[in-house]
Amino acid sequence: MTATPILQIEDLRISLPKGSDRPHALEHFDLVVNPGEIVCLVGESGSGKSLAANAVMRLLPEPHVRVTAGRILLDGTDIVSRSEAEMQALRGDRLSMIFQEPMTALNPQKTVGWQIDEVLRLHTPLDRKARKARVLEILGDVHIPDPESAYNAYPHQISGGQRQRVMIAMALVMNPRLLIADEPTTALDVTTQKQILHLLKELQRKHGTGILFITHDFGVVAEIADRIAVLRLGDLVETGPAEQILNRPQHPYTRALIAAVPALTPPPEKPLSDAPVVLQSRNLKKTFAARGGFLSGKRKAVTAVKDLSFDLRRGETLGVVGESGSGKTTVSRIVTRLLQADAGQVLIDGHDLIHASRPELRALRKDIQMVFQDPMASLNPRKRVVDLIAQGPIVHGTPKAEAHARARELLELVELTPAAAERYPHEFSGGQRQRIGIARALAMQPRVIVADEPVSALDVSVQAQVLRLLADLRDRLNLSLLFVTHDLRVAAQLCDKVIVMQKGEIVEAGPTARVFAAPAHPYTQALLDSIPGRDWQPPRLDALG
Repeated sequence: MTATPILQIEDLRISLPKGSDRPHALEHFDLVVNPGEIVCLVGESGSGKSLAANAVMRLLPEPHVRVTAGRILLDGTDIVSRSEAEMQALRGDRLSMIFQEPMTALNPQKTVGWQIDEVLRLHTPLDRKARKARVLEILGDVHIPDPESAYNAYPHQISGGQRQRVMIAMALVMNPRLLIADEPTTALDVTTQKQILHLLKELQRKHGTGILFITHDFGVVAEIADRIAVLRLGDLVETGPAEQILNRPQHPYTRALIAAVPALTPPPEKPLSDAPVVLQSRNLKKTFAARGGFLSGKRKAVTAVKDLSFDLRRGETLGVVGESGSGKTTVSRIVTRLLQADAGQVLIDGHDLIHASRPELRALRKDIQMVFQDPMASLNPRKRVVDLIAQGPIVHGTPKAEAHARARELLELVELTPAAAERYPHEFSGGQRQRIGIARALAMQPRVIVADEPVSALDVSVQAQVLRLLADLRDRLNLSLLFVTHDLRVAAQLCDKVIVMQKGEIVEAGPTARVFAAPAHPYTQALLDSIPGRDWQPPRLDALG
């Protein structure tokens, strides 16, 4: 006899406000989650994944976005028509959600213990002592190292991985029938991500919980999914067992998504040993001084970069990889002189950027430009795209008309239409804004581009397009790229060589193909072993037929 589904969504329609890009966020949407099953809901930004989750939790921003047709059955009972009071009784008890960003979902003014205890106060008759015992038990279940210490800590006093574990503990403390996880591992390091995914599978087996897992990361899908549902602009285009969808997808959209996932096999080494060295780092050091605050107390000084040296050759891409706190971004900011090093040298064709005077620095900046992680934060929203791209050359003496003409040429080079020149940053998608950021960096005709996590916030298909563009521009213009990333799949595809950083130091360096095939350092081995879906090789489009 087949078990009754925990969640059954039938012919669901979610309507959007007038003037939206489409009338319905979801239409004719059907989904089933059975007891003890992990169903992954995948699709690009704007596909409707998070709105589907919020509809189940009854957290849609009504009346502007609302369910206008269909049913959502929780253990056979339709919850669409339930009152808010009834939904409050269900949330946290039989139905829980792990949000993508724990720092915005946790109350910064309350301790971790108080926030988990609140769920028990609302839903159980347990006394204070029994509630504390249960909170400590669930903190132990999610592998918080010191549950008693975490119980008394505020969210800002624990790491990002621990905050996500606290969110999971809060969601699971009542042993809910259904757990919704909305991109719960997106912002986490690969080793922490592996621990969280293992934890979810462990708790699912232990309690028979049904999990609806929302993600755009197919590595994560390959790691944990029992079944997969693929959304495209509100339409469910394909659903089925994970093994079938991952290896034999039928719908063209699913096939294109999977084909865009970077493979973990690096391309063969390029013969660059004879190319001249363009950028040199010598014995860089950077320490952030001790600081304190009313809530955080005194914090020790942090050595972000310690005695770091590397060479970057013309036409080469050097990847800087490691977890959060390893010093990757600090390196990118030191070599572009956005951050002053305490000691060491950064040499561009023999000229030291670190100790350059203001006039010398101004001249050297033309040779090294940066592409930032968040293009929206680095592009002035009040300026037209043509002015953003032309700004650097104009500051350095290029006539305005000439700079504008060059800006329009660069837009074509990064595969944007000439009409984009007259528009503003908010009128573009994330991938298009990143192309504008690349065009702006190229406007100065640099020899080196430093890219700090330039594709981490992009959907997998857009990510593939931007990576291809960067590789093409590097080869056509003979550029050198210093590419900072925590995504080892991306590093495998783009980087000729990698340096692996841990706590401000390089623990391993070499050609990407060699480092990935035979990592020598235990830290590199741990990073590579932690990649979600490591054993799954995404099929290419030509292999799919």
